[in-house]
Amino acid sequence: MTPATPRVKICGLTRLEDAELAVELGAWALGMVFYEPSPRRCSIEQAARISADLRRRAQLCGVFVNASLEEIEHHTDELGLALVQLHGDEGPAFCSEVARRTGVQVIKAVQIAGSGDVQDLARFHVDYHLVDARSSAEGTISMRGGTGETFDWGLLSQRRSSVPLILSGGLHPDNIVAAIEAVRPFAVDTASGTEAAPGRKDPELLAAFFAAVRGTQLPVSVDAA
Repeated sequence: MTPATPRVKICGLTRLEDAELAVELGAWALGMVFYEPSPRRCSIEQAARISADLRRRAQLCGVFVNASLEEIEHHTDELGLALVQLHGDEGPAFCSEVARRTGVQVIKAVQIAGSGDVQDLARFHVDYHLVDARSSAEGTISMRGGTGETFDWGLLSQRRSSVPLILSGGLHPDNIVAAIEAVRPFAVDTASGTEAAPGRKDPELLAAFFAAVRGTQLPVSVDAA
């Protein structure tokens, strides 16, 4: 373990200006959601603009929820994605096939509500594990992340895996330091916690989030799989 600050993934991007600001502030990865029910769904047109401008400056990540292999492969090729985030009910075999067919790194996201969800991560031999909160609100069956809710970070002490961990779920400038101190992840991910409205970032919140992350200097894993 080497003293370092976690990398930052900014998710739910729908506008080029927000993506550019995220990169200027030091973003490692830019997440674009390709899931129709999401209020943060990024159009292919906007994703193409972001890709053309920033693909050499940050890791472009496509977020998919129970999409077909064909759809994932098409968008990955079309947009020059470096990361594919699977945020639905995809199993280990599907994740492996995505990696084989696209040739890019795979993030498997799991919503955490209890210790069983943490243990389930061990089934996924991917490049990164992403942990998010499972929404407790009624009527949110279509919500896959971006709910603004956190979960019990202490549950992650039960995780036994060398796969780099990305922490997500309700992270914002006021709680990110506590989250990093509790989990010491490879990277942190924020969507709703740095927004003015769904899909539209707040420049002041983004800047405050990065400043808070830079203020941490803890032993975290800096080697990706």
